[in-house]
Amino acid sequence: RKLKEQLSLVDAVIEVLDARLPLSSCYENITGLLGEKPRLILLNKADLTDRAELKKWISILEEKTGCPVLTTDAKNSKDLNQIVKKVIELSEPRIQALMAKGLLRRPARVMVVGMPNVGKSSIINKLTRSSKTKIGAKAGVTRQQQWVRINPQLELLDTPGIIPMKQEDQERARKLAFVNSVSEHAYSNEIVARELLSMLENKYETQTREYYNYPQGELSIENLALARNWITSKGQPDTERTSVYILRDFREGKIGKFILDTEAPDE
Repeated sequence: RKLKEQLSLVDAVIEVLDARLPLSSCYENITGLLGEKPRLILLNKADLTDRAELKKWISILEEKTGCPVLTTDAKNSKDLNQIVKKVIELSEPRIQALMAKGLLRRPARVMVVGMPNVGKSSIINKLTRSSKTKIGAKAGVTRQQQWVRINPQLELLDTPGIIPMKQEDQERARKLAFVNSVSEHAYSNEIVARELLSMLENKYETQTREYYNYPQGELSIENLALARNWITSKGQPDTERTSVYILRDFREGKIGKFILDTEAPDE
């Protein structure tokens, strides 16, 4: 309900996805949620992915959604002007429609939406870094909303729109847990790390073995714990500690630059 209220205030939307999960981090009914609202899809954390593979996913998403797709990450601002230019362009039809009714031209108004932990706040911070001009309440805009003027042509709602997740698809839920888009209280580190290690072994075995310096033998949490001499007080492999490190290594891109989604959206 709150998200729908926020959507009514804006001309266009920036939907943030995790570039490592270009399909699984996308809300299935996003079109139903946004209606006819123009949308820019932003694949965040692109620095943690295989760029050649990501390029293929950009084409897949553009064809499937009919929306423009750009990539970004929180570490640089080289793409900032491109993002700003695109959302202003997407907002222009609504601005023109308002002017046709006799209203004066105003800046485009946009907001950032996406599932938990895909990097919505980092995108907002990136967009607002060069401009801290708070606009606040204005006529026709809910008083609780806070706006930031990015430039004379663009205003950004500084509160991210959080799209709730449905955990009906367990494979998707596991992948979201891999990238920490699910509350840590909702899963076991060891169970998720085992699933992740299995997926990495199937798709990126060479890179995973090279990173952990484990060229032969079963690629298991127990074996990786023993290889690092991580042993509990009872003399058993410390699977919990190892699981935490495996998840951290993947999330920080240390094992390699990976995209975990494989199936095309139309399948």
